[in-house]
This record gives sequence, C-alpha cells and structure tokens, in this order.
Amino acid sequence: MKSERFDLPELQTLERLVGLGGKHLDCREVRRIVVAGGPSLPVYAITLGNPDARCPAVGYFGGVHGLERIGAEVVIAYLQNIVTRLHWDRTLHRLLEEVRLVFMPIVNPGGMWASTRANPRGVDLMRNAPVEAQQKVPYLLGGQRWSAGLPWYRGQRGAPLEAESQALCEVVQQELLVRPFSLALDCHSGFGISDRLWFPFAHTREPMPHLAEVHALKSIFEQAHHHHPYIIEPQSAQYLTHGDLWDHLYLQACADHSRTFLPLTLEMGSWLWVKKNPRQLFSRKGIFNPLISHRQQRVLRRHLALLDFMARAAGSHAQWVPVGPQRASGHAQALADWF
Repeated sequence: MKSERFDLPELQTLERLVGLGGKHLDCREVRRIVVAGGPSLPVYAITLGNPDARCPAVGYFGGVHGLERIGAEVVIAYLQNIVTRLHWDRTLHRLLEEVRLVFMPIVNPGGMWASTRANPRGVDLMRNAPVEAQQKVPYLLGGQRWSAGLPWYRGQRGAPLEAESQALCEVVQQELLVRPFSLALDCHSGFGISDRLWFPFAHTREPMPHLAEVHALKSIFEQAHHHHPYIIEPQSAQYLTHGDLWDHLYLQACADHSRTFLPLTLEMGSWLWVKKNPRQLFSRKGIFNPLISHRQQRVLRRHLALLDFMARAAGSHAQWVPVGPQRASGHAQALADWF
C-alpha cells in the first residue's frame, strides 16, 4: 500500500499510521486520481471497530479542498491518537466493540498535491453534487458552471460526479447510511476568525428534518465541554450554495425514516491565524492553514476533544437522541435558537 508520494507528507503519514495499526485497521483504495503531468494518487478509506450494520458509526473526512491541508491533518491526528491507543487502552477497545469508525483524511489528494482548492479537473467537490439551491446564492461562491478557470466551479451540467466525490459518497453510503444511527464530521478551514460547526442545509434556509437531534447533540456537547470554542449553526445562517455533497447525502438518508444520519462540517476560522501573522496573506497556503509550527500543533490539539466526543456520542446515541414529546420540544427549541 505504497503510493507515488511526490512530496505529499500527509499521505506518507497516513500510510505509516495504517502500517502501525496493523490488523486493527482495514484500509482500501477507493479511487486512484491521476494528475495530468503529475503523480497517480490514492484516495484511501480506513475503517476499524464493529462492522455489524446494526452498530452506530462515525465518519471523519478531510482534504476535500486541497488548499485546506489543516483539515486533513486534524483527521490524521485523531487517527494517530486512536492507533497509538490500540496497544494499551481497554476503554477504547470496548468502544470499538460498539462503534464503527471510518476515516477519509485525504479526499482530494490531487488538489492537495497541487495546492488548489479544486480537484485536478478544476471542480470544487463541495459544489459538485446534483443539489440546486432553492434561494439566491452568493455570486460565484454559491457555485458556478461557466468555467473551471473560475473558483467554485461545479462541473458540467449532467456530468457524473467527480471521482473524488464518488469515492466519498460510496464510503458514506456503504459505511454510514446502512446503519440506524451515524454521524459525519468534515474538516475544513477558511471562514472568518471563529471556529464553526455547521449542519445542513446549505441549499435552503428551511430547517432540516433532524433539527431536534442536532440540538440534542449540541446540548450534550456543551454539557461536557462548557468552554468550547465553536459557533454551532446551520450553514444557511451564513450563505447558501448549490451542489453541497453533505446535503446530497443527507437527503438520501432521509428517504429511510428508520435511520438517522447527522453530517457536520468543522469550519476552522483561519483568519485568526492571519490576524496573528499577517505575512501569511502573501502565501496561498497561509490563508487557510497555520504556518507557524506551534500554532499548527495547538490547532491539532484544539479539536481532538471534538472528534473523540463524536465517537462517544455515536456509541451512546440511545441515551440522548430525543423521542416522542422530547423530540417535539427539542425541535421547537431548535427553531427558536437557530431560525
């Protein structure tokens, strides 16, 4: 399981961790992305824990936008935390008897190799799904079909999903959507100065059907992490877009009312790093990533508790997911808080 690395250290680290995890991990190459005039790079999906479809699962995703390397690094850092604990942590093994963990740390290796937001074909994967916004979207930012030479390109109308988008969707469909309960966390950076946790929808300002469940998840997170740094809100509170992959997958999950799938996006506020180090403005990578080593290490530590919380929340979902009158009151409270 060795790739043509071509100076992609995150991929080297990921492959090293898979080797270290040994028999506990199942790693498969979901796609191979060929960069014109460049390398051939794998898109890996790594799983561990109970494969029984009756068990809950959590998916961790990063590197969807190639410029936002810190998102991939956060997911890899949590995978490293898991792998190194496998040798001694009995409580982790008990958790893995009840939960399935799924990792796709580098969804867009070609974009990461080239230091571009889009994939090697110029398509923004988070504008690539066949979902149309129901209200007005921001110019360009909301997704456009004119040219791959402009940012936020969605791809040609009617074209199949990009290979990387297909890989992500296949893993979610096979590993998460088949279960009664699942969570997903997709790690990005670049919006504002505050860290945000976004949940659907991105294509409409209407509330999602599982608003009560997200509100309950927020409540137990705040009880356990009272001084957390996140603004938790629907993405539509900031802007709408066409083609959001998580809206696409969430709508698929909603077709089966017996299953609950809650996808979240961690949007790290990278302008805080720029504020502390204005010279980063002169580097494309610097707008989206902490370039000073101690700040990068602080970011990796900062989000570890969130990723670990997701695994524990999934494993104990029967204890906090609202039902009956609780769900109705939770939905009403969520409407009051967010809409």
